[in-house]
Amino acid sequence: MSIIAEHGQLLLLLACLFGFFMAWGVGANDVANAMGTSVGSKALTIKQAILIAMVFEFCGAYLAGGEVTDTIRKGIIDPDVMADNPGLLVFGMLSALLAAGTWLFVASVMGWPVSTTHSIVGALVGFAAVGISVDAVDWGTVGQIVSSWVVSPVLAGAISFGLFMSAQKLILNADKPFEAAKKYIPFYLFLVGFMISMVTMTKGLKHIGLGLNFTQCVLASLVVGLIIVGVGQLFLRRIKDEPIGDGRFRFAAVERVFAVLMVFTACAMAFAHGSNDVANAIGPVAAVVSVIQSGGEIAAKSALPWWVLLLGAGGIVFGLATYGFKVIATIGTKITELTPSRGFAAEMGAASTVVLASATGLPVSTTHTLVGAVLGVGLARGIGALNLRVIRNIFMSWIITLPAGAGLAIVFFFIFKAFLG
Repeated sequence: MSIIAEHGQLLLLLACLFGFFMAWGVGANDVANAMGTSVGSKALTIKQAILIAMVFEFCGAYLAGGEVTDTIRKGIIDPDVMADNPGLLVFGMLSALLAAGTWLFVASVMGWPVSTTHSIVGALVGFAAVGISVDAVDWGTVGQIVSSWVVSPVLAGAISFGLFMSAQKLILNADKPFEAAKKYIPFYLFLVGFMISMVTMTKGLKHIGLGLNFTQCVLASLVVGLIIVGVGQLFLRRIKDEPIGDGRFRFAAVERVFAVLMVFTACAMAFAHGSNDVANAIGPVAAVVSVIQSGGEIAAKSALPWWVLLLGAGGIVFGLATYGFKVIATIGTKITELTPSRGFAAEMGAASTVVLASATGLPVSTTHTLVGAVLGVGLARGIGALNLRVIRNIFMSWIITLPAGAGLAIVFFFIFKAFLG
C-alpha cells in the first residue's frame, strides 16, 4: 500500500505513457494489417486508407470502446490473488504494457503482422508466472489462444478461397465479365452488408448496451444487407464498361465494381476493430488508474474514465499514421498479388470468420484471420502465387509473440521492482 501512497502520481504517469505506446503499436501493426488488403489491391490509396481508418477506428474506439473493462485483462489472472498487494498489480500492468508495446514496435519495424491480443496476453502470463506463481495463470485460456493459431487462418482461408472461386466462375471467367458483374454483384453487396453489420453488432457495438441477442443481430443485418444493395447500386451505376484492346484490361471495369465493395468492408472492419481492440491498450491502464485512485483497492471491474479511452483512440490513430505503412506493405503486396476482387474475397472471408467466431465463442485473432484469408485467395491461383518466405516469417512471428511478450514482461517487472518496489 505504501508504494501507491509514495509513487502514485509517477505510476499513473508511467501507465499513461506505456498505454499510449501500446496503443501506438496497435495502430502501427493491427490496424495497418486490417487496411493492407484495401491498399494492396489499389481499391484505396494509402492516404485514403489512413483517413478511413483514422475516422472509423477513432469512432469505434471512442464511441464503442467500452464503458467498463476487465481490470485483469482476458481472464488470464485471478484478481483475488493480488488483493493484499496492489503494488504487485500496478507493476504487473506497467510491465505488460511496456512489454507488449515493445514487441509490437519490433514487429512493426520488421513488417510482421502479429496479434496485439496475443502480445498483451503473453506479457500478462509472463508477469503472473514470476510475480505471483505459475498456478495463478489460467492455462486453459492460454491453450485456447494457441489453438486459434491454426483454426482461425485455416477457416478464413477456406472461406476466402470459396468466395474468390465463386467470383472467378460467375464473373471473371464469364464471356462478358462486366455484364456478369452487374448480374451477380447485388448478391455480393447483400453479403457485404449482412456480414459487416454482423461484425459491427457482435464485435463493435456489444459494449454500448444495445442488448441485442444473436437472432436479433441476424434480423437487423438482413435489413442492413438490403439497404447496402440499394446504396451500392447507386455507386455502381456510375461505373461504365470501357473495353480496351488489351485483354488484360478487359476486367478493369469489373475490378472497379469490386473496389466499391471494398470501401464498405474497410469502413466496417475499422470500426469493429477500434471498438474491440482498443481494450488491449487501455485495459491495463484502467486497472492502474482504478487502483491508484481508490488508494490501493483492487476491483474485478472498474469504470473507464473518458480520457483513458481518448488516450487509447489517439494512440491507435497516431500509430497508423506514423508507421502503419510497413505492415500494410506486407499484407497488401508481399504475401500475394492482390486485385480488388481478391482483396474483397479476403476481407469478406476474414469478416465471416470473425462473425462465426463470435457466434460460437471461438477465440480468434483478427490478424490471423486476415492473413489466412489473403493466403486463401492466393492459393486459389496456385502455390506459386504465394511468397513462401514472407509467409514463413509471419508464422514464426506468431509463434514467438507469446514467449516474447512473456520474456519482456519478466525483465521489465524486475526492473520496476528494483527501482520502485
